[in-house]
Amino acid sequence: MKIAVQGCAHGDLDNIYATLLARQEAEKVKIDLLICCGDFQAVRNEKDLESLNVPGKYRKMNSFYKYYSGEKVAPCPTIFIGGNHEASNYLWELYYGGWAAPQIYFLGVAGVIKFGNVRIGGLSGIYKEHDYYLGHYEKLPYNEKDIRSIYHVREFDVHKLMQVEEPIDIFISHDWPQKIATCGNVKGLLRRKPFFEQEIEDGTLGSLAAAELLEKLKPSYWFSAHLHCKFSALIQHVENETVTKFLALDKCLPGHKFLQVLDIPSAVGPYEIQYDEEWLAITRKFNPAFPRTRRRANFSDAKLDIRDCRQFVRQKMQMRGGKPFQFIRTAPCYNPGHLVSMKYPSGHCRNPQTEALLQLLELQYFLDDTSAPDDLCQSRELFPSKGSLDFYSEDIPIDDVDEFDEET
Repeated sequence: MKIAVQGCAHGDLDNIYATLLARQEAEKVKIDLLICCGDFQAVRNEKDLESLNVPGKYRKMNSFYKYYSGEKVAPCPTIFIGGNHEASNYLWELYYGGWAAPQIYFLGVAGVIKFGNVRIGGLSGIYKEHDYYLGHYEKLPYNEKDIRSIYHVREFDVHKLMQVEEPIDIFISHDWPQKIATCGNVKGLLRRKPFFEQEIEDGTLGSLAAAELLEKLKPSYWFSAHLHCKFSALIQHVENETVTKFLALDKCLPGHKFLQVLDIPSAVGPYEIQYDEEWLAITRKFNPAFPRTRRRANFSDAKLDIRDCRQFVRQKMQMRGGKPFQFIRTAPCYNPGHLVSMKYPSGHCRNPQTEALLQLLELQYFLDDTSAPDDLCQSRELFPSKGSLDFYSEDIPIDDVDEFDEET
């Protein structure tokens, strides 16, 4: 299996896919999967920019919206995690994972899926100690503090990943596992990034949570981004003499090392994305402990036996199969000649994919604090086909409105 790995995407899918296709043509190979390691920026329209924590000069539509609308289609299956520059409102709809666009799958805030027989896990966001033990308390519309904390890694999601027992082939995190720099060419790294020196000496460069997951899961490969440089390392696991191959890549810019194609051992294709049985069992067990306030998760609320959860999931997957639920648009698509109307809701929208997964697992919906779905978003029938989103939008020519201020 040939897997392309991308560092920070920053919404520049057109150039990433163009680079990938050029690589395929030059080397006469077929790339089976693209993995993006965060800062994906799945921005569907101008309204999503309000939940994107970036300086004003970087608050741009870029090109994801073309793939969301169906104007373009990803040339190969794409899996991504979230970083610290995301349309957090949209990714929150898909907290458990799901199709962000046709052929483009978000792994979730934490998640494990299968691509063919390759098992891929991931953790979105970046690690900040002061928010780590808090619950997922942020609610839309985000204030100035929440827009900066919504993407901080939480103990609850890491705890779920720590329950994984079956082998992981590939793991993805946005920031690097802590102390990973000492496992590679640290002198070469410091020549390119001399300001990392103090953090490397202190052992604080990177994510403590990711380091704990690396020690527990011991995947064959670990991919990261965030620090905008290419860096590789080998991690020797003393307990079982296995090795993790670590690779971090740069952001998508000319002359930067942002994309690499790897050969990953696997069964013969064709390949497709499938739910992972063990992960769905873990999700079923721990969802009752979902922390929706600032209070730390109470894991004693996860009372279900994991073996019973596994059997439950196995029976469900035998009945419906393991493919994720189909992609459904939940927001209007960006149109360069028109603005999204204020009728577009500023609060949480329940994504039908998420609702369907929770119904399958017979779990309660905890992603908002209401007892019923938002009337504007609850029905699949609002989105039967491409071009059916007039319900949301008003035709407002760009020339008739004030220019956006850089900081808004």
